[in-house]
Amino acid sequence: MSEVREYSELPSINTLFVQAMLKGRGTAQPGELPDRTALINSHVLDVEPYARYARVAGFALRDVLPPTWLHVLTFPLQAALMAEEDFPFGLAGLVHVRNDMELLRPVSLGEKVRLTVRAENPQPHAKGATFDMVGTVHVGDELAWRGVSNYLSRGAVLPGDPPHTPREQAPDASDAQRWRLPANLGRRYAEISGDANPIQMSPLTARPFGFARPIIHGMWTHARALAVFDGHLPATYRVGAQFTKPIFLPGTVRFATAQEDGVTRFVVRNKEGKPHLIGHIEPR
Repeated sequence: MSEVREYSELPSINTLFVQAMLKGRGTAQPGELPDRTALINSHVLDVEPYARYARVAGFALRDVLPPTWLHVLTFPLQAALMAEEDFPFGLAGLVHVRNDMELLRPVSLGEKVRLTVRAENPQPHAKGATFDMVGTVHVGDELAWRGVSNYLSRGAVLPGDPPHTPREQAPDASDAQRWRLPANLGRRYAEISGDANPIQMSPLTARPFGFARPIIHGMWTHARALAVFDGHLPATYRVGAQFTKPIFLPGTVRFATAQEDGVTRFVVRNKEGKPHLIGHIEPR
């Protein structure tokens, strides 16, 4: 029988990170994701936290919220599920492989929403195993947003052959923008997202995880790319992004975009032209 973990407010990610790190891999087998949903029945979309996020990610302060902010709101529920004793994948070392979101209706500041997250779809992978965290945002009884975060647990073992997963296609386009990312960007994003991953905070905290310098959160890069189109997006749309290479801080990256058959494609790449993130936007 499916279980429900109901929260009255967004749980503290930092507390959950510590809990998940101490837990390590859970007691269940990797192919056995708990049939469990994390839920907040009533959350008001306040302007103050979103305003801080908008400044860091590059969005204008508008009533209608970008889908990446709705992802940020559901992420604490992801962390809550991953911190459970029987969750089979350890939080340490998880790699965010891709993110897909669908905005089914505009969601505005001041609205009251219901947030849910559950884990699904464990699959073998050449480097371990992957699984999805599926989040939803409802306004009343209406599904307004759905997001799927796909994570890789390196070293985990699942039987079978890895499924074929199509890759995002980078646009054949010249660089349109250059972004300079300061050394403190990871800390600034952590403060407003609540996701204080040590690999994003400082060289000292990133080094034990194999990084000489901190890296910026992939969802900041995703949000910054989406902010380029701020004010020019349809009322409802799908947006997807594949994370291919970390961005070290401080650093400089280049952004390019092109229209292909009604789909907006975009890429964030380094000076050698290798992509950090490849994504697309398409109307529903």
